[in-house]
Amino acid sequence: MSKRAVITGVGHYVPDKILTNADLEKMVDTTDEWIQTRTGIRERRILEHGATSDLAVGAIRDLLDKRKISPEEIDLIVVATITPDMFFPSTACVIQEKIGAKRAWGFDLSAACSGFIFSLVTAAQFVENGSYRKVIVVGADKMSAITDYTDRSNCILFGDAGAAVLLEPADEGSEYGILDHIVHCDGSGGEYLYIKGGGSLHPATHETVDKKMHYLFQDGKAVFKVAVVGMAEVSYEIMKRNNLSSDDIDWLVPHQANKRIIDATAQRMGLDPSKVMMNIDRYGNTTAATIPLCLSEYYMSGQLKKGHTLVLSAFGAGYTWGSVLVKWAIDNNSKLD
Repeated sequence: MSKRAVITGVGHYVPDKILTNADLEKMVDTTDEWIQTRTGIRERRILEHGATSDLAVGAIRDLLDKRKISPEEIDLIVVATITPDMFFPSTACVIQEKIGAKRAWGFDLSAACSGFIFSLVTAAQFVENGSYRKVIVVGADKMSAITDYTDRSNCILFGDAGAAVLLEPADEGSEYGILDHIVHCDGSGGEYLYIKGGGSLHPATHETVDKKMHYLFQDGKAVFKVAVVGMAEVSYEIMKRNNLSSDDIDWLVPHQANKRIIDATAQRMGLDPSKVMMNIDRYGNTTAATIPLCLSEYYMSGQLKKGHTLVLSAFGAGYTWGSVLVKWAIDNNSKLD
């Protein structure tokens, strides 16, 4: 008999270096007012030394410390990222070695800004079917590594961070855990948000470097137009599919890409802004890390409480998008009853 997967731990890590809008004003033709008006971002964190695995390791160690469990207890590590340390070995293998999770296996999952949603849904299956009892899902991206800081339309958006959750099987008859999910992809949107160089299609050459093909490219207007509808609709859909009203939802936990997209999603769901988790102003878009970073911060601040009903939602390159309905299980002692 399948058991529901439940989030029993959280952790996060952000680098010390802060890149403010004022700093960007000195680098490209932009202003603090322009950035804040269009995105809601004031500053973002930058990892000066290290790789995506270091962001993930910091988040996982934070989680393990709070949960008071050892790395040897972990069965599986699922890493959501589009900035792996290397093509291979997987960042999951790098992380496994760094934290000493000797019993764990793992893999990377690439779904851009929807990476955490896709990874959470995937990882939950291993818990629900009884294969594993302790599964870590970590979203981590060093977006500064693929950002062109001469591109004023995109360099203002992204930051670096890592955040993780622990999944375990819920007790028999428990009301807590991952209750439902909806995931989508539409490959026709691939031309609007991508990195063209570095893969087997366009291997690294002097020409690809000169053409800046190893940096992120985004047609911002095209992506915004689709994302603002996609994220709103999939969030509304999961609410209605489970016969929930806006009164039943304690928190919308949206991917932190753009405040206008977040506001539109909340409006579609009929939610008051006070029910929306938001930290885009301090971190920008950290891609796969945004949603678990919100969960960790809001839990640690005491705002996210046991019994709360959450809708997690994201939209990203691919196009990829989805939502997850969660009943929060962690009490104030950082452990499941």
